[in-house]
Amino acid sequence: MSATRTDTLDQLYSLIANEEDARVCKDIPEAACREVPRNFFLIMVSNVLTNLGDLLISPKTVLAWLVSAVGAPALVAWLVPIRESGSMVPQMMIAAWVRRKAVRKWFWTLGSFGQAVSVAAMAASVWFLEGYAAGGGIIASLVVFSLARGFCSVAMKDVQGKCIPKTRRGRLSGLATTIGGTATVILTAALFWDRGDPTIAFYTALLLLAAALWVIAGILFANVEEYEGETGGGNNAITEAIHSLSLLRDDVPFRQFVITRALLLCSALASPYFVVLAQRESDIGWLLGVFLLASSLASSLSASFWGWAADTSSRRVMIRGAAMASGVCLMVGLLALVFGPGFGGAWFYPAAFFVLSIAHAGVRLGRKTYLVDMAGGNKRTDYTAVSNTVIGLLLLVTGGFTAALSLISEVAVILVLGLMGLAGMMSALRLKEVTEE
Repeated sequence: MSATRTDTLDQLYSLIANEEDARVCKDIPEAACREVPRNFFLIMVSNVLTNLGDLLISPKTVLAWLVSAVGAPALVAWLVPIRESGSMVPQMMIAAWVRRKAVRKWFWTLGSFGQAVSVAAMAASVWFLEGYAAGGGIIASLVVFSLARGFCSVAMKDVQGKCIPKTRRGRLSGLATTIGGTATVILTAALFWDRGDPTIAFYTALLLLAAALWVIAGILFANVEEYEGETGGGNNAITEAIHSLSLLRDDVPFRQFVITRALLLCSALASPYFVVLAQRESDIGWLLGVFLLASSLASSLSASFWGWAADTSSRRVMIRGAAMASGVCLMVGLLALVFGPGFGGAWFYPAAFFVLSIAHAGVRLGRKTYLVDMAGGNKRTDYTAVSNTVIGLLLLVTGGFTAALSLISEVAVILVLGLMGLAGMMSALRLKEVTEE
C-alpha cells in the first residue's frame, strides 16, 4: 500500500478514534498496533458488505417471499430458525478447530466464500426448479449458508480482538452497522420504490448480487494484517467441545453473560409479531416496505451511538437496550390487550417496530462488544463458541414456545417477551464492567 494511502487511512482513523496519535492500544501487541488503521477499515468494509448481503437474502422478507412464490409455503416456518440456529449450534466444534490455528482470518474468508456459494445455489434452485424441489433447494442451501456463517462468527470476534484495540471495537461495529443501514435504506428505495409484485428473475438477480457482495468481503478480509496468536487443543473436536461446556459451570461471569444474552433474545423474537399484527389489522400493501425502511433507518441512526457508548461501557448499552425493548413490547402488548390490536392505525406498529429495532441494535452491539472485551486469547474463541451454541439451542426452544403461544394470541407472545426483556435488564445489572481497565 502506498504511503499516501496509508497516511489517508491514518487520518481517517484518527478522526474516528478522536485521539491525536490514534494508536492507543491497551491489549494488543505493538506490532499489531501499527496496523490498526488499515485493519479497522478492511474489517469495517467487509462488515458493511455482508450487512447488505443479509438484507438481500433476509429470511423474514426475501426468502419467505421466494419460498411461497415457488410453491412451497409450508417451508417458510423453517427459514428463520435454520438461518439463526444453524450458524450457532455447531460453534463449539468449529472453535475447537479454529483455535488450533495461530492466524484465523482465513476461516472468515472461507466462510464468506461459502455463504456466496450457498446464495448462488439458492438462485439456481429458484431459476431451474419448481415447487417443493425449489423450496427444498433453498432450505438445503440455507443450511450450508448457516454453517459457513458459523465459521465467520467464531473467527470475526477473535480477529477483531487481536487487531483492534479494546476501546475501539464498539465504534467499528457501530460504524459498519450505520453505513450498512444507510446503504440499505438507499438500496431498498431504489429496488422496491413504485414497483409491483417482483418477478422470479428480479429476486434471482438480488441473490446473485448478494453472493457477489460476500465474495468481495472475503477478498478484503483476506488482506487484514493479523499476527499469530495463541493456539491450543490437540484433542478430538467433539471432546474439546464437550470440555468447553465446563465454562458454564466454572466461569461465573461468563455464565451470567450467557443468561443475560438468553433473556435478551426478546428483542429479536418480538419483531415478527409486530409485522404480523400490522399485516392482520391493515390492508395497505406498502406496509412491508415501511417495515424494511424502519429497520434500516433504526440501524443507520442508532448504531454509531450505541458503538461509541459500548466503548465506554458495553454493560450499560445492554441495560439500556433491554429497557427499551422491554418497554416497547409491554406498551404494545398492553395497549393491544386493552383496546384491541387494531387501535393504533396503520403507522403505530411500524413506529413501534422502529423503536424496537433501535433497542435491538443496542442489545446486539452491547453484547458483542462485551464478549470480545471480557476475554483474550483462546478464551475469546471458547466464549464465542459456547455462548453461540447455547443461544442457538435456546433460540429453537424459545421459538417453539412462542410459536405455540402465538396459536392462542400474538399479543400474549409480545407481553411474555416484554417480561423476558425486563428480566434481561435485571440480569445485565449484575454483570461486571469489562470495558474499562
